[in-house]
Amino acid sequence: MTVAGVCVLLVNDHLLKQAWPGFVTGKLSDVAGLVVAPALLALLFLRRADLAATVLTGVLFALVKSTETGAEAASQAWTLVAGPSRVLADPTDLLALPALALAWWVRGRSLRAPSPKWRVVAAMPLTVLAVAATSAVQLPAAESVEVDGDRIVVHVADGLDQVSHNGGATWSAAAGHEPATGLKSLQSAACVPMQATRCYRVVPERIAVEQSDDGGRTWQPSWELSGDDRERLRRTHSGGHEHLSMALAAQARPGGHVVVVANGLDGIVVRDVQGTWRRVGWPGQAAERAATVNVSLERNVALFLAACLLFGGVGAGLREFHRVYTGFAVLACLGPFAMVAEAALAGQDGFGLVVLGWVMATLGTLVCGVLAFAGRARPVTAVVGVVGAPLVYAAVYLPFRGWARGAPDTYEVAVAIAAVLTAVVLVAGAALIRQDAGRPGA
Repeated sequence: MTVAGVCVLLVNDHLLKQAWPGFVTGKLSDVAGLVVAPALLALLFLRRADLAATVLTGVLFALVKSTETGAEAASQAWTLVAGPSRVLADPTDLLALPALALAWWVRGRSLRAPSPKWRVVAAMPLTVLAVAATSAVQLPAAESVEVDGDRIVVHVADGLDQVSHNGGATWSAAAGHEPATGLKSLQSAACVPMQATRCYRVVPERIAVEQSDDGGRTWQPSWELSGDDRERLRRTHSGGHEHLSMALAAQARPGGHVVVVANGLDGIVVRDVQGTWRRVGWPGQAAERAATVNVSLERNVALFLAACLLFGGVGAGLREFHRVYTGFAVLACLGPFAMVAEAALAGQDGFGLVVLGWVMATLGTLVCGVLAFAGRARPVTAVVGVVGAPLVYAAVYLPFRGWARGAPDTYEVAVAIAAVLTAVVLVAGAALIRQDAGRPGA
């Protein structure tokens, strides 16, 4: 039944949601997930604890779907597991909670006809792939700007329009309406009211704005997205979207003027009365639907290096089965490597590599775990591998996760931080293993 639920997740999230997005396919994912989750969560307990797993599943699901804090925590946790992810709080999803009763019924049947635990374990990689489906929700895109008295309205496709009454300092969502006739064709350039010599225009095929101080006869750069910000934007929307400034409008304000730019999928950019450009992005609830920066390549490299340290540390202390262990350790380490290759195939179908990677990693890990006990691995080296692996993962991945959020601002700094932190962990681990190998009787 667990496998059947996983199959429902795969078909629904990867096929049906794309063809028929809506209430039914959205809730079907929640129902199937609630049926599958308790059985998998129970594996975390030392003894069979079906009731605890079922209750915990319901509590966590309720927190994630009913609170913004829970949804954000789930987004961060799932990003670490399956790459950039966005989990949205939606109280209507709580309608799926009765599916836990079905999970409990399945548990009753499994007690009468118990299934080997390895079947549930083997289903875990497939489950991760199933629930890591790309959401069918359309992303918002700022398409045009309209000045209406003291209001500035940014018209948003597939989302609520954004309205500001204070020159772009703050924004609020409003029901969308069609912009004035011909507005889109006129908004690629605008002059400041009562100051006709100062004009602005979006740069064709770029994410940039130029300004003119002579009524449009000559132009010079006023604002442009930095190289690192362009890379973040490319990674955020890697499906062939065009990244360019689409429209702008100027508004006279006390002390000067403001300029508001509709930047498509990137959201809103504002020039304030002091002349400072500020990248607003998506304010308020619109940010919930905005995609996150894709650092899956760096995440998979972190997984690969963590796996190498884990299996290398445990294997360094084996007393038997060295060759067999090494072979399956290589297989397990090549699993994340296959997913690294998938991440490098941006824009191509790498789903088969993901499946292959999970199968290799799962099979190699299970066999190496058995051989570690059978081969009487030394405790110190095993601890180095088990403790050092997550440290290496964090050392490699977290700097790039910070870069995705703008701190550090440049990719080169993130690379340097990751290299230094990883070197510290590896040197410390190697020193501990060497020290243990020199002990009498080792």
